Order: sequence, then structure tokens, then C-alpha cells
Amino acid sequence: MHVHAGHTHGHAHPQLTARMLRLALGITLVYIVLLLVAGIRAHSLALLSEAGHNASDFFALLLSWVAAYLSERPATAVKTYGWRRAGVLAAFINAISLIVISVLILYWAIYRLYHPEPVQAGLMMWVAGAGVLLNGAITLMLLRGGRDLNVRSVIVHEVGDTLSTAAVIVGGWAILAFGHSWVDPVLSIAISGMILWSSLSIVRESLNILLEGAPSGMEIESIVAELKDVPGVLDVHDLHIWSIGSDTHALSSHIMIADIPPSESAKILDDVRHMLACHHHIHHTTIQFESANCDLANGCILPVSHVHRHDVSLGQSQGLQSGHPH
Repeated sequence: MHVHAGHTHGHAHPQLTARMLRLALGITLVYIVLLLVAGIRAHSLALLSEAGHNASDFFALLLSWVAAYLSERPATAVKTYGWRRAGVLAAFINAISLIVISVLILYWAIYRLYHPEPVQAGLMMWVAGAGVLLNGAITLMLLRGGRDLNVRSVIVHEVGDTLSTAAVIVGGWAILAFGHSWVDPVLSIAISGMILWSSLSIVRESLNILLEGAPSGMEIESIVAELKDVPGVLDVHDLHIWSIGSDTHALSSHIMIADIPPSESAKILDDVRHMLACHHHIHHTTIQFESANCDLANGCILPVSHVHRHDVSLGQSQGLQSGHPH
């Protein structure tokens, strides 16, 4: 029995600079203060809702900065994959915070519908206009920084803010034109619904990574079929695919081949690794070869019954570099 492992380093880290994030944090903090003051003076729940939304953005940016810093730290003997999931955890926390905020906004919007208050639509529109410019600028900066789940979760915050502040401008115009104060809480309900909808996908994806589910878009059956099409591969079993980070996937599998020496099986291993890297962007691979013609007395797994003995000592293996622990 031969055990081979393939491991390449092709990670795409978040390329967010500390200067860019500090600038975004400073802009967001100033705008939060502006929204709070203006919302109280204008009696606008929509502006106060925006203040809460932007407060979550500030927290999201801070988490993103911490996660980006941690993800660059090298692997250690204890954390063998490093801190690659720090960004995923940050994305999960960001999305959960957004869901909580959207529920609070919905509650107060419904309350305001039954207890209406006059709104200063002019002030509401000016502050919202400033928000569109500021949030739009931050979004463009983040789009230059990267597309991993951590950055995407922050971009969702910022895009949501840009659209919702634009809606506040329209609402302010409607209040000025028609005098309907109910437009303000209705806008808040729409904002909360948009926040909730945009957050759920981030929660699902980040939770799937944290629970080591198969990456989105990857079908185990299809990958097994592709592996069986590689010349020299007789059978595939015990295949596992998971994500180390949002942009880094890993795979481990047992592959049955003919009873050939390692020098000949190396070509099969190269073909398998090449297929996984090119077709599925999987660069962390641990492939265990099993001989189709082996003796159980030597600790090999019987190919006919497909009995997989995981307690076989890996010390008998050759060429094992790294892999996912079972």
C-alpha cells in the first residue's frame, strides 16, 4: 500500500491594507455620529435605523481588519492551517449582527406606524445624500481589496447602506411632496428586509465552512466520477472535501490502483492533483493509494469488500506530507 499526499500553496489572501481599513473605519464613525444627531433632530426613524446599520458596518470593518491580520500569520505546530478561518468567523459574526439589527429596525418601524411623528424631510435627505457618497466610496475601496468571504461580508454591509440611504432620499422627497409621514417607517421596514436578505446567504456559507461542509458548487459524485476517469485509477472511496478558508479548499481520499511501485504510481498522483487543481481549484490534497492486489496480512485494505480500516498505522506509508486528520 502506498500513501501519497499533494500539497501546494496557492492561497489568495485579503489584500486589504491597514491604511485603507483605517480610513474606512474613520469615515464610518464620523457618519454614525452625523446620523445619530440628524436622526434625533429630524425625528426620523429611517436615519436612526441607518445609524444602527452603520454601527454594524463599523464593527464589520474592525472584524475584517483583525481577521485579515490573523489570516496572514504563519501556520504553527498547533494551528497547522494557521488562522485561515479567522475571516470566515468574522463574516459569520458580521452577518449575525446584521440580522439582529434588522429585527430591531423592524420592531421600531412597526411601532412608528402606530405612533407617527412629524419628520424633517429636508434634513433627512441631506444626511442620506452624504451617506450615499461616503458608503459608495468605502465600497469601491473594499472592492479593490479582495473577494474572499470576509471581505464580501463587509461589502454586503456597505452596499446595503448605499442602497438604503438612497431609499431614504426618495422617502424624504415623498414626505416633502405629499406630506405622508408613514413613508419614514415604511422605508425602515424595507431597509430591514434588505439587510436580512443579504445576511442570510453569508450566514449559510460561513456556517457551512465552519462545519466543514463541501464547498458550494462542488458535487462529491461528480468529482469521484472525474477521479475514476484518470488513467490508472481503479476505484475511489472515503473522499472528503472541505474549506480551510473561504478561498482555500482541501480534499482527502483513498484511491485504488494496480499493484505497482511508487515510481510508477507517481504519474497517477500527478494526474489526479492536476485535475483537482485545474477543474476544481483544490490545491490541498491528501491522496492515499491502495493496491488492488494486496495481502490483508500486510495491513492492506481488501478491495473486494471495501472494508476501510482507518486504524492502519500511517507510519507504514510513504511520502505523506500533510492532510486532513480523520
